[in-house]
Amino acid sequence: MKKIKVNRNILWAETLVAEFVNAGVKYACISPGSRSTPLTYAFATNKKIKSFAIIDERSGGFFALGLAKAIIYPVVLVCTSGTAAAEFYPAIIEAYQNKIPLIVCTADRPPELQNVGANQTINQNNIYKNHIRWFADAGLPQVNKKRLNDIKNIARRAVVECSIKNVGPVHINFPFKEPFEPNSFTDEITQVELKIIRSISKISLNHDVGENPISKKTLQLISKKIKDNPKGIILIGLDSYAEGFFKECIKLSEQTGYPIFADAASNMRFSAHTNQNVLTSYDSYLRSEKFIKYHKPEFMIQFGRNFSSKALSNFIADCSSKKLLVNKFGDWNNPKDKSSSVAVCDPETFCRELSSLITHNAQQKNNKEWLNGFLEIEKAASKIKREIIETASFPNEIRIVSELIKAIPDGSNLMVSNSLPIRDLDLSVPLMKKRITIFHNRGASGIDGITSTALGIAQSSKRKTYLLTGDLAFYYDLNSLLTAKKYSIPLTIILINNNGGRIFEVLPISNYKKIFEKYFVTPHDLEFKVFIQAYGGNYKLVKNWQNFRRLLKQAANNNSFSVLELKTNAVESLSLRRKYFEKVISTYNHKSKKLF
Repeated sequence: MKKIKVNRNILWAETLVAEFVNAGVKYACISPGSRSTPLTYAFATNKKIKSFAIIDERSGGFFALGLAKAIIYPVVLVCTSGTAAAEFYPAIIEAYQNKIPLIVCTADRPPELQNVGANQTINQNNIYKNHIRWFADAGLPQVNKKRLNDIKNIARRAVVECSIKNVGPVHINFPFKEPFEPNSFTDEITQVELKIIRSISKISLNHDVGENPISKKTLQLISKKIKDNPKGIILIGLDSYAEGFFKECIKLSEQTGYPIFADAASNMRFSAHTNQNVLTSYDSYLRSEKFIKYHKPEFMIQFGRNFSSKALSNFIADCSSKKLLVNKFGDWNNPKDKSSSVAVCDPETFCRELSSLITHNAQQKNNKEWLNGFLEIEKAASKIKREIIETASFPNEIRIVSELIKAIPDGSNLMVSNSLPIRDLDLSVPLMKKRITIFHNRGASGIDGITSTALGIAQSSKRKTYLLTGDLAFYYDLNSLLTAKKYSIPLTIILINNNGGRIFEVLPISNYKKIFEKYFVTPHDLEFKVFIQAYGGNYKLVKNWQNFRRLLKQAANNNSFSVLELKTNAVESLSLRRKYFEKVISTYNHKSKKLF
């Protein structure tokens, strides 16, 4: 029987990639290197997968993160051996914390080159062990049916582990011996054997993990707790919620008389199911000791993992009441209090089933005064917000967020950077019937890789995407602009430049001026225009509010990335935030518990 020559490394990698494609994987991000040649070749030559070549592994990791965020499906990362693998780690940490499926494929030196001083060799065995869901060492490639089936099984399991069983990143390490190139033959195999090896088995991957049903007995106990504790609240933190969750949650609020504290980054404020029970201005009145004194809940139901508002986080932490954490993975999202219990259930299912057990009229009557206490201060705080923030002079940072939200079109994506932008989003955004999808990297809340993540979201979602970012986050990720240029990704970046780490202005260390300015604020004095134009981007310096609105409209029609820079004064913006908080607090204190 006629035999054909093959390169074992290439056949090994092609078998792996074929299984990934068969499982529905559509994207791979590849950083260049020699040891990873078999993987790179296999991905690059497979027409059913879109591969992105990204030089900088750190940027590539976050770009893959953005791709996966938008499609909610695994994306593959590929790199060579050595410190290249370590550069993926920040994105892997964020993916782990935020439950984003990534399949990390690192090339490695063979066992005989480990721990003997070989070049570009580090210990890659389970290098990400603290921040992945699963690890496999693929072993050295071999051309036989058993070992090639092994690599198929590894590929299948990687997809299942990261997207179904325990959502998050997984890692496969691939040791390779030279030669790597397709025409550098190492083995012979019959055409029949090759056909069998390359045959694709039918894979049935059930990505519907179900509704995580909760027992009726448990629901009845929770229903009784709500009845016994009429002074309760519902907390909507950051998470990826199903389409129907917000509607069911509002129904639960109406049944229980519990107000809803909805983080802007949860996307609830942008749902079409708006309702007065959803609070959005709490970052102001939760700073009032007097308000807190009269509005301490007896019971809290929390969805999601954390909150953008420090005032809300402190309020939750300082309450001694029992808390029920609801999520489908059973995660303990309550860092400061060990008295909570966890309901392992899909949030939408939980709300729907619990609502059916609560008698609406009786519960609402008991809770009317409690609920009204929140609705009254919410109405007053929202009115003050409009009066102070929406009339602020150019270029106040909080109003930038407000103007942006009003200007961007329905159906857009908005990626929001960490530090001040995400907090100002939560502070300023009211309930809106405009459909905007908020994205963020609040898993580990770093400012590295923000632009890369936004580019990945824009690329895979195929929707108009905006990025609201600060100057330090933009500086951290300047390398990402090469990806924007190379792949003509029309991301619109709103760059708030206050020349340094100005979020530290709110910390007590800011009183130590000499040390504070040098080691915390760290002003950079950079002219970003030069960098942006060097990468072929459209740059505009915003001059006033009218100019900002006009430039946003123009940027929507650009085929390449655009940066609208607003140079701001952090001290003035901080002063406006304080003015707003103080006005709300004084209004409440003056009119006591009854505002109207």
